[in-house]
Amino acid sequence: MGRFEDIQSFYTTYNESARLETGVFQLERERTRELLAARLPPAPAVVLDIGGGPGAHACWLAGLGYEVHLVDIVPRHVEQARAAGPGRPPLASAEVGDARCIVRTDSSVDVVLLLGPLYHLPEPADRLAALAEAMRVLRPGGLLAAAGISRFVSLLGVLTLAGLPAPEAVTMISEDLRTGRHENITDSLEWFTRAYFHRPEELRVELADAGFDEVDVVGLEGPFWIAPAFEALWKDADGRATVMQWAHTIEREGSLLGTSAHLLAFARKPD
Repeated sequence: MGRFEDIQSFYTTYNESARLETGVFQLERERTRELLAARLPPAPAVVLDIGGGPGAHACWLAGLGYEVHLVDIVPRHVEQARAAGPGRPPLASAEVGDARCIVRTDSSVDVVLLLGPLYHLPEPADRLAALAEAMRVLRPGGLLAAAGISRFVSLLGVLTLAGLPAPEAVTMISEDLRTGRHENITDSLEWFTRAYFHRPEELRVELADAGFDEVDVVGLEGPFWIAPAFEALWKDADGRATVMQWAHTIEREGSLLGTSAHLLAFARKPD
């Protein structure tokens, strides 16, 4: 397959629009929103959600009064983002596009979200190109939020399963750990698609090397996404509040950053 055909194929089959409403992905959703809400400028600031998928976070932000423009490389996702349901504020725009070449004027947005592109770009030059585009379209002092997937996500995930891992899993995990380059060599969507998995310090360096200031990398889920007690905790109001508080407490704990399935980096375009 070509560079992005496998990614297109994956999301044609995988229902990304429902992901953040199920299981441990709900923690990813709530923590992302918590962290964004603490850092975003007041509405109606202009937000460019690059790689925004079906619009889960974009539509949430539109509901808060932000002017939100979504770009995604998967046409199905853009169609889903445009199809705002009853009572859901529409996005300012939703277009098919490539994170490495954004159709947007220089210094025209207050916030750029890169919550998907960096882990879908295994080549360093492509990630740098996406970060350069984010830098270009941001106004001076503008905020970047960029997500990465942890280098250790496959290893930790397979350790939660009963029994011995399949030989294919061992092969994939070994390569993930050695290079960060993830290739799904199975027929199962559970093993995701071609991707790049970051070490926490690597994500920080990439943003700094791209010219961003005030780089701050936090862990979204901590180890709670692999906790056997997660479902019970999340269904209970007090338990959910406890998980959110603990995840916040350890979000910068260096010894635990890599246990998060997702890393979220914040940075600023220099004034």
